[in-house]
Amino acid sequence: MVSDTGWPALGYETLDWHIEPGVPMSNTARRRHDQPYEAAITPHIADIVPKVGAEVLAAAEEASIAIVRFDAEYGDRIVPFSSILLRSESAASSRIEQLTASAKAIALAELGDGSRKNATMIVSNAQAMEAAIDLADHLDASSIIEMQAALLGDQHPEWVGKWRDRQVWIGGRRYGPHDSLFTPPHHDRVSAAMADLVAFAGRDDIQALVHAALVHAQFETIHPFPDGNGRTGRAIIHALLRRRGITRNVTVPISAGLLVDVDAYFDSLGDFRRGNIEPIIEQMTDAAFTAIGNATEMLSDLDAIAAEWRDRITARSDSTVWQLAEMLMRQPGINSNVVETALGVSRPAALNAIGKLEDAGALVKARGQERNRAWVAVDVVAALDRFAEPSGRRTKPTVG
Repeated sequence: MVSDTGWPALGYETLDWHIEPGVPMSNTARRRHDQPYEAAITPHIADIVPKVGAEVLAAAEEASIAIVRFDAEYGDRIVPFSSILLRSESAASSRIEQLTASAKAIALAELGDGSRKNATMIVSNAQAMEAAIDLADHLDASSIIEMQAALLGDQHPEWVGKWRDRQVWIGGRRYGPHDSLFTPPHHDRVSAAMADLVAFAGRDDIQALVHAALVHAQFETIHPFPDGNGRTGRAIIHALLRRRGITRNVTVPISAGLLVDVDAYFDSLGDFRRGNIEPIIEQMTDAAFTAIGNATEMLSDLDAIAAEWRDRITARSDSTVWQLAEMLMRQPGINSNVVETALGVSRPAALNAIGKLEDAGALVKARGQERNRAWVAVDVVAALDRFAEPSGRRTKPTVG
């Protein structure tokens, strides 16, 4: 069935499902799950021309212009904000999947502290987004597989490097897909579906934010990996915006905007699967405006922090202290090795700069082992946590 927007709804097919005799479960559960199930069939979209209402299209174009302006304003700033925005988007995208961590924990995880699993996974998500942006000009099957590998390669190497080779489902029970909220296509259909999606993603005749929303929604519907689909799919949004020239310098934290109402975001994916594409476009549009507003406030906070540091720190204008202070805006957790490498200075110079910033209250020692000493820019991580807070006021999502 094709909707008024020219977008076809999903089809479905009935497939066999059998429970192995040795699986421990009740007879009732066995009868429920040892029977055929229905899996989605995604339509071919490579050549579809989506029809979007004038108001929805105008709002998407307005949001795209706002992103371009934001990118231009903050991409050329003296204080390098691109890394902090990427980290914020990674944390927000992970939060949608119920993976949360403080900005301090994330900063320490970047230094190799693996004691907090969620923080480590958020750092991997940032690496996946970096991979997505680096591969934006070559958005094909291989690059998408590489994005997911950057996300999960360290934790689950058995899940990366290829499309999934088994049926997956969202919600329901572990025994089978029969009670699921949504059952994506059978794994035998994934390769062809992704080839079709890549062809659609390569087009330039669709408004950019509309294009990004539709590519993202189709990717989430195909669900081509055993895990990491949500975070990889949101990384693809940024790859597409970069390829289409909407962003050139920074990552607009759109996932932070989606966090405002995660239920509405997931509902819009359901609408998309029924052939109604406007809700997901509206969600992406609203998320872009929310993200720009919240990110602008966060970056203003960071500007204020930098100004306060300039008032509190006494050092020569060419001192390593100022280079380190600027570095903390993009990497709020450091140790002496990181400073030496990043700034190309000796260990005594690195420790001297750290000491001066510690005396000024800009840095606080995070752990006391002499050979593992690390410091955190407390003002910066507090600003990042404030940014995450309003985005996190949400209800529990209905699907994973």
